[in-house]
Amino acid sequence: MFSDSLELLDNIRLNFNQESLFILNITLAFVMFGVALELKTEKFKRVFMNPKSALIGIGAQFFLLPLLTLSLVLILNPTPSIALGMILVAACPGGNISNFMTSLAKGNTELSVSLTAVADFSALIMTPLNFAFWGGIYSTLYSTGSGLIIPIEIDPIEMFKTMIILLGIPLTIGMIFSYKFPRITSKIVKPIKIASIVIFASYVVGALALNWENFYKYVHLVFLIVLIHNALALSTGFSIAKIFKLSKNNVRTITIETGIQNSGLALVLIFNPNLFNGNGGMAFIAALWGVWHIISGLAISGFWSRKPILKSTNE
Repeated sequence: MFSDSLELLDNIRLNFNQESLFILNITLAFVMFGVALELKTEKFKRVFMNPKSALIGIGAQFFLLPLLTLSLVLILNPTPSIALGMILVAACPGGNISNFMTSLAKGNTELSVSLTAVADFSALIMTPLNFAFWGGIYSTLYSTGSGLIIPIEIDPIEMFKTMIILLGIPLTIGMIFSYKFPRITSKIVKPIKIASIVIFASYVVGALALNWENFYKYVHLVFLIVLIHNALALSTGFSIAKIFKLSKNNVRTITIETGIQNSGLALVLIFNPNLFNGNGGMAFIAALWGVWHIISGLAISGFWSRKPILKSTNE
């Protein structure tokens, strides 16, 4: 049975020691520092001055996607670790490559950067809150009598502390550095962005190599789930932007922002020994998301790049 095969992932603990976790933390902090170099206070001001598109984007990312993810979980009825991995990914902010993809898709890059700024700082509160809320609902609805393989113990305080270290501190340092040293920042921002993507990708490849046997053996079990979940995320952003009749470039932007999630952050939280301690099912979901959303995002961006927008507004 497919569900029986998925249950195997609930008991897997991937090869990931404290040294590996420390390197992953440093890597993600460096990525977020690079993101922060491009975040100016003006970006936040523009969101408040012209809030419609930004509010729709934030609503799609932090409210609609987690809600629809829970609905998808209840429909697919995967094992607890898979379900929690899906909910955690949905609770994370958008991925840092969304700005590049939006630019490629001829979307509203300014809106994309603004949403990145707001989402990353909002995630300090929204990610632990969303995961605790929707994960709590799942744990209530899930029948413990049927044999819950992993305990659902959600510690939002521990998660918040981790978020401060991983997001709050590097984002703050990056913005202060950019403000204090604008000329240096203008010279290093592009190399740092490229380096951060290369370093993070190299780390993922290295971690994959250490766990290749497990990955090769079980990845097929979650691939379809990740594909459906990512399609749901992209569709959510596209649909809500269309419903509110946003301009075409803003529709493209919100679609990408909602469909590209910071799965690297999810992996750090999953491998935190005080939270999930490298639970296999959750890790497989987050790791495969990190690969697949790049493929799907680039495919959509590439398609839209060949579809010019003749007339666009910022609403």
